[in-house]
Amino acid sequence: MASRGIFICVEGLDGCGKTTQAKLLVKRLKKTREAIYTAEPSKGEIGKLVKKCYLHAKKRGLAAVEALLFAADRLEHLKNEVLPALDKGKTVVSDRYVFSSLAYQGAAGLDLDWIERINEQAVRPDLAIFIDVEPETVIHRLKRKRSVMENLQTQLRVRKVYLKYVESGKLVRIDGNKPKREVSRDLFNMVKDYLAKVR
Repeated sequence: MASRGIFICVEGLDGCGKTTQAKLLVKRLKKTREAIYTAEPSKGEIGKLVKKCYLHAKKRGLAAVEALLFAADRLEHLKNEVLPALDKGKTVVSDRYVFSSLAYQGAAGLDLDWIERINEQAVRPDLAIFIDVEPETVIHRLKRKRSVMENLQTQLRVRKVYLKYVESGKLVRIDGNKPKREVSRDLFNMVKDYLAKVR
């Protein structure tokens, strides 16, 4: 029977490059182990609902609704995709996880303790990494995509929450302001060092 796999989540502001970096990480990990990339919102039924309702909730200022939708999708995502892969001994890299809810809905004014409570059933990642990029930088990138998250003050608040969890030791920070290749190297080395410790 395979030993339990490793669950890694990659976090960051919109436009920080985390999706690219998470996929590059999985590509490198696959050279030595079974690894899969996944993301939130998920591809499940609740994830589809989240994608459909998210902008509506955002425009209406319904941060609590957003948080509940993401929490529900998270549990379905875990049950249908993450946990089965971990049970087979695979390394799972998730593009966003609980810390995204804490950062974004927390920045919208929700109580962080409440967000943590509605996510109590979500398994804790073995390693959670925050790719830290200056808010001014991501705003410049997002303007090209006409993203709903373009407001600089919003990004500053989101980053502040992320850094709170870095300071508490629940997230590990990587400097995402470096060139893409260097960020990829730093991310892979951090994961490689972690895997060597738990082997």
